[in-house]
Amino acid sequence: MIGQKSIKSFFSPTSKKRDTDEQTRKLTSDVKKFKTNTSAVLPSPSLSPELLEKIAKNKKAAQERLAARSAPEGIGKSWQRALGAEFGKTYFKSLMSFVAEERQKQTIYPPPHQVFTWTRMCEIEDVKVVVLGQDPYHGPNQAHGLCFSVQRPVPPPPSLVNMYKELEADIEGFRHPGHGDLTGWAKQGVLLLNAVLTVRAHQANSHKDKGWEILTDAVVNWLSANLEGLVFMLWGAYAQKKGAAIDRKRHHVLQAVHPSPLSAHRGFFGCKHFSKTNELLKKSGKKPIDWKAL
Repeated sequence: MIGQKSIKSFFSPTSKKRDTDEQTRKLTSDVKKFKTNTSAVLPSPSLSPELLEKIAKNKKAAQERLAARSAPEGIGKSWQRALGAEFGKTYFKSLMSFVAEERQKQTIYPPPHQVFTWTRMCEIEDVKVVVLGQDPYHGPNQAHGLCFSVQRPVPPPPSLVNMYKELEADIEGFRHPGHGDLTGWAKQGVLLLNAVLTVRAHQANSHKDKGWEILTDAVVNWLSANLEGLVFMLWGAYAQKKGAAIDRKRHHVLQAVHPSPLSAHRGFFGCKHFSKTNELLKKSGKKPIDWKAL
């Protein structure tokens, strides 16, 4: 019995080792078969540049469609496509919540349906001239989504009156139109864009630094990068700072002091920006603006 036990214990480990070796060989064989079989059906990790570009475009288009669902009401479709990525960002969602809360507690200008008037006057690709303002008028029935412009029959504010004075000196045949509505310019491709798009009644700059500046910077950057031969009118230090990133190799930039009565006599009067704009547009092969069409 002692001998049998000794023999059994001697041979048992060898039997187990054989079983283990056999299992290892079988597993290795199965792995090799799997690699061989799948290599024929799995796509190559190397994609052509054309295919990669197509994938990137499709991804970007899908992201824009998704972001556009977050776009606020009243934005022109071409502008919505160009700016769609902004509407899904955290800052813009916070901005929309802020403005909605403000409207519940305060009188806010302009009314909701006029905040994005500037996007409905022309297609984004048809913009030819950009005038940058700062903040909407904060009196009743003034602001309607175009900088420097006021709704009829509200009298033109002082800065706009000075713009009309310069136009009378600069553009042959121009006469004060008797109102302050600049829609006629906007429909010709003059983007009248404030940096901030809403304001509390009688409280200038009350919606400053809430997020509007980020959106309007994105507008300026898109125009600068995607169009050519635009004329940017930058009046005053604020507008000039906002326009600092404009590509001046692709576009024309005209600078002067603000038309406000506080500064107009220091260089706005006599700047001839309106006639200079038309000269630059003609050189770029674009139709000039009919400044009298108001």
